[in-house]
Amino acid sequence: MNSPTACQVNMTPQREWALLLLLAGIQFTHILDFMIMMPLGPQLTRAFAISDAQFGLLVSAYTFAAGASGLLASLYIDRFERRRLLLILYSLFAVATLACGLAPTYETLMGARIAAGLFGGILSAMIQTIVADVVPFARRGKAMGVIMTSFSVSTVMGVPLGLYVAANSNWHTPFFGIAGISFLLVVAGWYVIPTLLGHLHARGETGPLQGIGQVLSDPNHLLAFCFSFCMIFAGFSIIPYITIYMQTNAGLSASDIPLVYLAGGAATLFSAQIIGKLSDRIGKLKMLQIIASLAIIPMALITQTEGMGMAAILVITTCFFVFVSGRMIPGMAMVSAAANPKNRGTFMTLNSSMQSAAMGLAALVGGHLITRSPEGLIQNYWLCSLVAIVFNVIALLIARQVRMYK
Repeated sequence: MNSPTACQVNMTPQREWALLLLLAGIQFTHILDFMIMMPLGPQLTRAFAISDAQFGLLVSAYTFAAGASGLLASLYIDRFERRRLLLILYSLFAVATLACGLAPTYETLMGARIAAGLFGGILSAMIQTIVADVVPFARRGKAMGVIMTSFSVSTVMGVPLGLYVAANSNWHTPFFGIAGISFLLVVAGWYVIPTLLGHLHARGETGPLQGIGQVLSDPNHLLAFCFSFCMIFAGFSIIPYITIYMQTNAGLSASDIPLVYLAGGAATLFSAQIIGKLSDRIGKLKMLQIIASLAIIPMALITQTEGMGMAAILVITTCFFVFVSGRMIPGMAMVSAAANPKNRGTFMTLNSSMQSAAMGLAALVGGHLITRSPEGLIQNYWLCSLVAIVFNVIALLIARQVRMYK
């Protein structure tokens, strides 16, 4: 589908690059805000004298709130100018993150985490919407590659630095740091992000429920949602249990685990840029087919690393991070182009909620598939690989049917 979009604006290459770096910075802070909670678990359980189950609820509260906010945002996201809405939501996210650092009790921290999820949960959708509005489809693979590096940077630098700071001060400090960076990016965003009104003119006088109805009544949108769901489900069938399996079955120590994520994150810093450029050069669908097909190999091997040496494990896990995350670069470029431009914000927020649901359901399915032996070893993890490969293949089949607005 080659319908033109009324939403794209003309920008100089320098300002477009500055915009992408700023949006990657916003993405980095809210990803780090979520990721930093998990390794802070020992400090938080001691500080508040809570159980592992209570800490798990503290972590999942963000995801549940983010999913709910995506559904709520679909009612209003296309009714406001993009820059103003993004910066308001991001400012509220920064305030909520600051409240996390100031929280004196478990209950107040829980409330702050829910608020952070509500305001931060749709930031990814907003960022991808702005990229699609501003960057032409021909260059969007490279643009998505820049945005995706935020995941790598948060893994390679953000989490280790946050843990170092927390270890040498207290658990409050990483949240203060994230909030401080966020407030600086809000100020920068006011000058760097262009005013985006094209979607308002294209949309016309439609109500919020009518906008959702337009999105959900489009068969192409539904195909894109299914494709996005399957892509995320494939990865998160395996990802939540990697650390547990590596320590219990593969024989890695707790001190070895950061090396796994450091190697994987560092590799994706480079691979994301290469995959993004190649997506623009040879086509998004073709690049997706190549990367997703290659991803099947580490998907199958990562649950079979028991008895392997450290070098072999690092090769497999690094390939897993590179190819599984690499699928999302051409994949999200395709998803963003599958939306009718006048309802792109609504589409992307609903897609974000769909992805949150996929993460939760995949983790739930994986948790029911694996079991523990009497010795405490993980069993049946290979079934998670099988589920991941099946959903990965289904995503590839659906991708061929998704039509794109250029």
